[in-house]
Amino acid sequence: MPSAEARQHQRSKAPQPLAYLLASVRGVGQVDLQPGAWTGAVILLGLWAAGWETGLFATLGTLISTATAYALGVDRSGIALGLQGYCGCLTGIALVSSLGHHPATYVLAVIGAIMCTLLMAALTTLLAPYGLTALTAPFCLVSGVMVLGAPSFGRIWHGDPAPVSSTTSGDTALSWDDLWHGFFTNVSQVFLVDDWYVGLIMLVGLALAGVRVVLFAVAGSAVGIFAAWALGAPAELIANGIYGYNAVLVAIAVGAVLLAGTVWNAVYALFGAAATTGLTASLTSLFKPFGGHTFTWPFILTTWVLMAAVPLLPRFRPSD
Repeated sequence: MPSAEARQHQRSKAPQPLAYLLASVRGVGQVDLQPGAWTGAVILLGLWAAGWETGLFATLGTLISTATAYALGVDRSGIALGLQGYCGCLTGIALVSSLGHHPATYVLAVIGAIMCTLLMAALTTLLAPYGLTALTAPFCLVSGVMVLGAPSFGRIWHGDPAPVSSTTSGDTALSWDDLWHGFFTNVSQVFLVDDWYVGLIMLVGLALAGVRVVLFAVAGSAVGIFAAWALGAPAELIANGIYGYNAVLVAIAVGAVLLAGTVWNAVYALFGAAATTGLTASLTSLFKPFGGHTFTWPFILTTWVLMAAVPLLPRFRPSD
């Protein structure tokens, strides 16, 4: 085992450009908990297909978060897997989609990406005794605070675009167009994008991560649609993926990453996917009075609860 001095020397070395770029690409895939470079590359392609602003800010956020981790001497193995870039990726997208494309948004994206790396370290320390990981909580905290405070500053807030509400009333009858559109946008809305073709591209990327991963993504999307329909959610919001993206994340995280591949674990993961659909509406109602945003909080809270319960539930076995 290398000495403490050797490890410190390794951390202080400047990263090789190729290693840095690969870590950043993997960071995009880690939004869906996948470290594969090809998966990250295809998902990033989907983000650029959604629009150059989305692709640019996703890239910027990932690069800055990853570079910050290198600069602060974070463990290289975690950086290489993309674990320091994914919250910066989401933060960049959240800021440009909420605040619009303005010079101030670039500044906030850089600051937000740096803060994501700091919060990742803090939350990892706090959650380690409980066997839990930070997931996308740094993104939710940083983006939530920035977007909530933006209207108070004239150089930041420009009054557009309007935030999407998930409490809109409307017809609950699902058409075929609603179903297939929602199936794919459930995947793209993980990245705050409601274009169905982007979700299709991302599913291709998830398929490159393995059959089990893409099957749970597909199952999570289907469960999210069914649960939202059963609860009487408006068809328009189901079609736009508002109620299903957290279900996709829970299904992938619990079913394909954190727990072993058993029938009991699969049922547990899909139960969590259904539960998080209802939680999405509850948290949206909670945040709405003060202008807060739900983001991926339903996924985070559901996954934390499910995984915290595992040590006392012998039927469910963590992955090796």
